[in-house]
Amino acid sequence: MLVEGQQSEGLITYRVEAEDEGRSVKDILKKRLSASSRLLTRLKKEENILLNDVYVKYHELASAGDIIKIKMDEGPNQFIPQNIPFNVVHEDMDIIIINKQPGIVSHPTKSHPENTIANAAVYYLASKGAEHKIRFVNRLDMDTSGLLIIAKNPYAHHILSEQMQEDRVRKKYITFVNGVIAEDSGEIEEPIYRETDSAIRRMVDPRGQYSLTKFKVLERFKAATKLEVELLTGRTHQIRVHMAYIGHPIIGDTLYGPEENPYEVQRQALHAYYLRLFQPRYNREMEIVAELPQDLQQLEEKLR
Repeated sequence: MLVEGQQSEGLITYRVEAEDEGRSVKDILKKRLSASSRLLTRLKKEENILLNDVYVKYHELASAGDIIKIKMDEGPNQFIPQNIPFNVVHEDMDIIIINKQPGIVSHPTKSHPENTIANAAVYYLASKGAEHKIRFVNRLDMDTSGLLIIAKNPYAHHILSEQMQEDRVRKKYITFVNGVIAEDSGEIEEPIYRETDSAIRRMVDPRGQYSLTKFKVLERFKAATKLEVELLTGRTHQIRVHMAYIGHPIIGDTLYGPEENPYEVQRQALHAYYLRLFQPRYNREMEIVAELPQDLQQLEEKLR
């Protein structure tokens, strides 16, 4: 069991239970903490697995009451700290969840080497006297707002990535689309394809990857609809592609919708408002909700 009071961002402390008497450290960590072989191999190489405060190889057998420690020391971060708005809605020893503002990319790229959420995260951590490599668990398009998860250590990143692959993480969005949708709810089950590696735009095409989106009408307006959308798969631009495919492109989305935009919103009206996940270390269910940003609140008022 995890030892309370002996946990931190860079340290996991686990007391061996009676039923695991005689099992190897490797087997215990895989069974009780869902540690991957890749992570354990890395920790072994760095001599960061301790049994009763002594470095051991992970095939060492443990006894009931023994203390296993995993140290996750890391080198300096690779990003320049920048004082950029960073709205934290949840933080614990393993993760930070922020409500990302629109108009900023998550991770530095060739076209956006600075002024990213990664730079903001480094600044935020440094202001608290902390330093962690920035590991994004999910991504949001530059002009999509909402909940973004950052893992503070490789263990948390691995566990949450596994949760994503096993569909244990629920992601819901609020969006405003052009036109009035008649159905109260529905599913869009259409493959999404990227024609070339350099193409930004995606399309529905039989050659693409299986993709499933659920939607529910929250409110109808004269010429638009407010939806709650849930992703059952995680393809790039999935909601934008699927909504355009059924004839209801997202308001403000000039890539998949009409170039003319009668509304003042300057980006696709899409907000990642809900997350359900499990805290990596303790496996406790968490539900996080992020309120609509000001530009979408103003859009909603105008549509009414």
